[in-house]
Amino acid sequence: MKIYESIEIDKNSDEPLYLQVYEAIKNLIENGAFKADEKLPAIRELSKKLEVNNITIVNAYKLLEQKGYAYSKVGSGTFVRGNKKDDIYINDDRKVNFSHIRTPYKVDFSSMNIESELFPVDDFKEVLNEVLDRDRGLAFAYQESQGYYPLRESIRQYLKDNDIPCDFNNIHVISGAQQGIDIISKSLLSFNDTIVVESPTYTGAVAAFKSRGASIIEVPIEEDGINIKELEQVLKSCNPKLIYIMSNYQNPTGISYSQSKKLQLLYLAQKYNTYILEDDYLSELKFYGEKNPSIKAMDAKERVIYLKSFSKIFMPGIRLAFLITPSYITKKVTAVKYNTDISTSSLIQRAFDLYLRKGKWQNHLNKMWSIYKGRYDVLVNNLKYETPFVEFKEPMGGIHIWAKTDVDSIILSSLAKEKGLLISPGRIFYMDERDTEYFRISFACADEEKIEEAIKILKESYYDVKNKV
Repeated sequence: MKIYESIEIDKNSDEPLYLQVYEAIKNLIENGAFKADEKLPAIRELSKKLEVNNITIVNAYKLLEQKGYAYSKVGSGTFVRGNKKDDIYINDDRKVNFSHIRTPYKVDFSSMNIESELFPVDDFKEVLNEVLDRDRGLAFAYQESQGYYPLRESIRQYLKDNDIPCDFNNIHVISGAQQGIDIISKSLLSFNDTIVVESPTYTGAVAAFKSRGASIIEVPIEEDGINIKELEQVLKSCNPKLIYIMSNYQNPTGISYSQSKKLQLLYLAQKYNTYILEDDYLSELKFYGEKNPSIKAMDAKERVIYLKSFSKIFMPGIRLAFLITPSYITKKVTAVKYNTDISTSSLIQRAFDLYLRKGKWQNHLNKMWSIYKGRYDVLVNNLKYETPFVEFKEPMGGIHIWAKTDVDSIILSSLAKEKGLLISPGRIFYMDERDTEYFRISFACADEEKIEEAIKILKESYYDVKNKV
C-alpha cells in the first residue's frame, strides 16, 4: 500500500476539496510518513485516485508550498520540505514530541513520562522544607562536581541493597540521564571514534554520540539481547570505544537481556578492551518472573559504566541521575561534569538524599509498581483478546510494549492520531528511518480506562487501513 492511498476526502462536506487534500497530506508529513525531499504523488495520479479534477490537487500542492510543507522543481514535481518533520522525533524526555500538532487527542500512548498527578509532591515538599530549615544558605551553595557526599553514600547503600557493589569514589551525581550520556561521550569519544548501539534504540543517545562526530554502528537486538555474533565482528574490525545498551526493558523493544547474553557481553568487552554503557532506567518495574540483575552487578573487570535515572518513576523535572564509572575514567568524567555545569543542584541533591534516607523513595516506588502493574495487565489482556492482529512479546515489566501488525506503522499511527490516539511509529527508533510495521505503545500516561479506550481506537484505525488496501 502506497502512503498516499490512506488519503480520504468527503465530497459531501462543506470544506473545499483542495483543503481536505492539503490537510491529509500535511498530517502525513507531520507524522513522518513522507520523508524530507521525498516526491509527492504526481498530480494526475493523485487526482485519479481521489476522483477529483487536476486543479484540486494543484491548489492543494500550492497551499502546501505556501505553508512551508513542500517545494516544487520545474519539470520534476512537488517535494516534501525537510524542516517540517524535525519536531516529530525523540526529545530529551524519551517520548515522541507531538506538541506542535494541534489536533486534540484522547490518549497519549507515546509518552514515557509519569503523569504529573502521580508526582509525590507532598512528600518532596516535606523534605525540601526540612533541608531549608536544616541547611539554610548551604542548600544553595555549589557542591563538589561528583555530587553531595551524603547523597552519594545513600546511593551506594541503595545499590548495595540491589546487589550492585561499587566504590563510593566512582559515583557521580548528574542532571538527568541525557547529561550522563553526553558526559560519557565527551569523556571517551573523539572525532571518528566508533561506538555500537542496539538496533532499534533510543535516538536521544544517538544524537549525543553524533555530536562528538562518532561513527555509529547498529547491531540488531534479538529476543534475549544484542546479536553477539554480529557484535564480535564489529569489535574485531572497527575497535569501538563504547557499546551502548539498555539491559532491562530496552527502549523501544522492551527486551531484557538473558544472563547468558550479559556474560558474553562482559567477556567481549574485556577481550576487545572496550566499555559498556549500561542505561538502567526501569529495572525496578519487574512484574513477573525472577529478578533480572544488571550487567554492572557482574562486572568484576570494570568494563561497565552504569547509568541510572530516577525520572521515569519519580519527577522528570527534577533531572536527577547518577553514573558509576570504572576507576580508570573517574577523574576524566569528573572533569567533564565540572566543565558542563560545575555541579547538579545542591538543593535537589540534599532533598533527594533525605527522601531516600526517610524511606520515602521506596514507598513511592512500591506505589508506582502497583499502579504500573495494574496498567500493564490491562494493556496485555486487551491486546491479546481485543486485537488479534497485533503481535507482541510480553516484556514482563517496564512501561511500554513493542508491537507490530501487517500494516506500515506510519500509516497506522497517522490514522490513530486523527482519531485521538498517539503511538510511536517504529521508524523513529532506527537511524536510517526505515519503514517498519513495528510501533511502541506506553501506558505511562494512560490509566486502565484510557488503555481500554486506546485499544478501541487502535482497532478502528487498523481496520480503516485494511479496508483501504
